[in-house]
Amino acid sequence: MTELQSIAPRDKAEILAQALPYIRKFHGKTLVIKYGGNAMTDPALQADFAEDVVLLKLVGMNPVVVHGGGPQIETALNRLGKKGEFVQGMRVTDAETMEVVEWVLAGEVQQDIVGLINQAGGKAVGLTGRDGGMIRAQKLKMVDNHDPSKEYDVGQVGDIVSIDPSVVKALQDDAFIPVISPIGFGEDNESYNINADVVASKLATVLKAEKLVLLTNTPGVLDKAGQLLTDLTAKRIDELFADGTISGGMLPKIAGALDAAKSGVNAVHIIDGRVPHAMLLEILTDQAYGTMIRSH
Repeated sequence: MTELQSIAPRDKAEILAQALPYIRKFHGKTLVIKYGGNAMTDPALQADFAEDVVLLKLVGMNPVVVHGGGPQIETALNRLGKKGEFVQGMRVTDAETMEVVEWVLAGEVQQDIVGLINQAGGKAVGLTGRDGGMIRAQKLKMVDNHDPSKEYDVGQVGDIVSIDPSVVKALQDDAFIPVISPIGFGEDNESYNINADVVASKLATVLKAEKLVLLTNTPGVLDKAGQLLTDLTAKRIDELFADGTISGGMLPKIAGALDAAKSGVNAVHIIDGRVPHAMLLEILTDQAYGTMIRSH
């Protein structure tokens, strides 16, 4: 927070006062945060993110962090001489890749985040979808975007069957900050790699979260000319899907966000994780730092 040191006392007070209505409005409310992109790989942004999460907890909100780990998985696979393969934005996951995904996500990445939040003064606890029987999954049926009769086998990529949030609620009530790896389990105890945006969106719905915040490497949702769309409705998103404006890795992100908005999450924010403290600015000020999605 060194930026604040160069600001005049009156302006500092103004900034803090602006946050007050938001702190009051969201006190006791759950915020589900999908953590990914540059915010997750740049050390300065990692520290900012951890501070933001701890501050939100200290002022009475209940942040729940769901993380991805695409670049870290890619690095680990390269070390083993395996090449990552994607179909329609989803990683093809054979048994060997799944092992790598588990030890990268539930080990290295998760524990880094837990450590950062604890270092910033919070009390973070790492979980996967196995803990407390949280995320039941089944094999994802991947249908071709253009030909519904064509199906792809993407291996141990999961589709969420159900989420039991009781372990998350128990931790929240105890002043802990849950940090969740997007791994689910199937009927035969097999593991599934699940898209982290999808997990965050479904979890936000099940927890009846006030907000779902998705950190990305873009300013938000952009139109064909590259301009930021700050406010989107369900109808407008359908149009952007149809004309190909939203494609690739943004597809599962926006689809999940839209589901959450339609299922009772009050606001979904897709924000630029490359901006220092973007999350605090989005939640505690009037300034829009990304795209907000509304259900209607």
